[in-house]
Amino acid sequence: MSNQGLTGKHALVTGGSRGIGFAVAQGLLGMGASVTLVGRGQAALEQAAAELAHSGQVAIASGDISEQADVQRLFQQAQAALGVVDILVNNAGQAASERFDRIDVADWQQMIAVNLTGTFHCMQAALPGMVERGWGRIVNVASTAGLVGYAYVSAYCAAKHGVIGLTRALAQETAQKGVTVNAVCPGYTETDIVRDAVVNIQEKTGMSAEQARARLSGRNPQGRLVQPAEVADAVVWLCLPGAAAINGQAIPIDGGEVMVG
Repeated sequence: MSNQGLTGKHALVTGGSRGIGFAVAQGLLGMGASVTLVGRGQAALEQAAAELAHSGQVAIASGDISEQADVQRLFQQAQAALGVVDILVNNAGQAASERFDRIDVADWQQMIAVNLTGTFHCMQAALPGMVERGWGRIVNVASTAGLVGYAYVSAYCAAKHGVIGLTRALAQETAQKGVTVNAVCPGYTETDIVRDAVVNIQEKTGMSAEQARARLSGRNPQGRLVQPAEVADAVVWLCLPGAAAINGQAIPIDGGEVMVG
């Protein structure tokens, strides 16, 4: 892949200050794109931007993607700094573990708001400009939880299934407009969400941290956790001009845990 493949393109990455989002930003910068990092924590965004500054043009915008007014402001801020948004990577997300009959309405709504409605808001903000220019890339970071069911994370599963359905529907609408819409579906990945899951398993089962990590990595036939850079490589590939024929896909990044025909 040419390291100039995305020169002149502006990418906006939600949840960009750490984990998969940070790795995606690194990869896109390496391909010549400028990047706006979006998140809720100003200090974390500033630190991430400082770490990435040597790689290219980086801007930051803080806000809550579950709020439409915040998203509109974020996009205005990003475009004022680095120009129109050509690439949108919806990476921001949260996971909460609870038995189904114990989920309250507030927790349910929070999972939908951040994981699904936030993705919807960002897609609506980015799409008109992409269609007008006849080129765009939208990549939604979903999860294997959007392809199969996992016990005790039903609200998260429902939200991520929704992200994949939204991805597939919009891909049909934009197929002849120069805009592709795809999703990547990481399995258990070395991120804050998995670290929180390890703590949760310890608290509920009495397992050690090592045993809890082994339970999660054991779902992967490769016997390991996926690394953020591995997810980022797939995201960056989907953004390149050469991936123009890839549209409406939900690609598992999971070592073979989920096989979708």
